[in-house]
Amino acid sequence: MFFGDKMNLVKSIVWAIASSFIVLSGILFTVILRFPQFKIVSIFKGIFNKEKENGISSLSALMLTLGGRIGVGSVSGVALAIYYGGIGSIFWMWFFTIICASNTMAETVLGIIYSRKDNECRIGGPSYYLEYGLNKKKMGVLYAILILFSYIGGFLSIQTNTIITYIKNITSFNYIIISIMLIIVISVIIFGGIIRISKFLNKIVPFMTLFYLFLAFVVALKNMDKIPIIFLNIIKSAFSFKPFFSGFLVQLIIGLQRGIFSNESGVGTSVIASSTVNSNDYKRQGYIQILGVYITTLLICTSTAIIILCSNYNVSVESLNGIEIVEQAFKYHFDHYGNIFLFFFVFLFSLSTILTGYYYGESSFKYLIKTTKKSILFLKIVTLVVLFLGCIIKANVLWNIVDILVGLLCIINIYALLKLKDVVKNDT
Repeated sequence: MFFGDKMNLVKSIVWAIASSFIVLSGILFTVILRFPQFKIVSIFKGIFNKEKENGISSLSALMLTLGGRIGVGSVSGVALAIYYGGIGSIFWMWFFTIICASNTMAETVLGIIYSRKDNECRIGGPSYYLEYGLNKKKMGVLYAILILFSYIGGFLSIQTNTIITYIKNITSFNYIIISIMLIIVISVIIFGGIIRISKFLNKIVPFMTLFYLFLAFVVALKNMDKIPIIFLNIIKSAFSFKPFFSGFLVQLIIGLQRGIFSNESGVGTSVIASSTVNSNDYKRQGYIQILGVYITTLLICTSTAIIILCSNYNVSVESLNGIEIVEQAFKYHFDHYGNIFLFFFVFLFSLSTILTGYYYGESSFKYLIKTTKKSILFLKIVTLVVLFLGCIIKANVLWNIVDILVGLLCIINIYALLKLKDVVKNDT
C-alpha cells in the first residue's frame, strides 16, 4: 500500500508538469501554425496528394502510427477514464485532443527534418531532433532509454495483459497456451522487419477501425433516444465545479491524460513512425498525422464511450483493467456475440499496438548503439519474453508505471518542441 501511494504521488507530480507543458505548447503551436487542427480540407487532402516516395509511403506511415494509437487505451483506457473520472472526462479528452493536435504537426515536421537514413527506410524521432537540432545528445539518449522501458518494458505488456484478462473472463481455456500462441504470431511478424510490420498493419488497421466504428454506429442507432442525453450529461458533468478537487479537476486531468495516452500527441512516439517517410513535404505529413489523432480520439475513443454509456455496466474487481467494463457493455448490446466481437477487437487493437510499439523500441535501440543482426535479435527475444510476462502481472501496477514513464517522455519532447519552434515555423 505504501509503495502504491508513493507511486501515485510521483505520477501526479509528473503529470502535473507534463499536462502544463502539453497544453501550453498546444496553444502556442496553434497560434504559430495558424490553427492547423481546424483546417479540415488540408487534413484530408494530405492523404490523396500523390508524391513520389521511396520505402514507407505516407499512408503506410499513418497506418503505422494508427496501429500504435488505436490500442487498449482506446478501449479499456476510456473505460477507466469513465470509471475513475466520471463521464465529464470524455469532454476534456475531446477538448485537449483538439487543442494539442498542433503539437502533432510540430513534432512530425521536426521528426522528418532531422531523420537519418536507415537500411530499410528513414529513421527519426525526438532523440534525433534533440541531438541534431538542439545538440542535446544526453537528452536524446535519455528519451530513447525511456522508450525502451516504457514501451518494450511496460506499454506492450499492457496489451498482452488485456488480451489474457479478457480470455480469463470468457473461457476456462489455459491462458498460458493462448499466451504462447500469441507470442508465436507476434514473432513471425516482427522478425520480418519494418516492411513486414508496415504491410501487416496496412491490411488490419483500416479493417478493424471501420468495423469498430460500424458497431458503435449500430449501438447509437438502437439507442438514438439516449444519445442526446448522454452528450448533454458529458458536457454538464465536465463543467460541474462542485466538488472542485474531487470532481471537476479529476475529470479534467484524467481526460487530458487518457487523450494523450490514446493519440500520443505531445509524447513524440508517433514521430518515430512518421519519420520513416521519404518526403520533404513536412506540412502535408503533419496534416496526415493530425488526421490520425482525430481518428483515434474523436472517433474510436468516442465510439467506446457511446458503447459503454448506452449500457448498464456495473463492475467491481480487485485489479481493474478496464476491459471488464467494455465486456459488460458489448454483452449488453450484442448478447452472446458481444464476447466474440470484443475479443476480435481486443486482439487486433493490442496486436497492432504491440507491432508499432516494438518498432518504436527498435528505432530507439538503433539510436543508442550501433546495432548488428545479433543485437537486434537479442532485442526481439527480450521483447517476446516481456510480452509473455505481461500476461501474469497485475494490471494496475503496469498502468501506473507506464503512466509515469509516458509523462516523462512528454516533458522531454515538449521541451524540444518549444526550443525548436522557430524551425517548425520556418519550414511550414
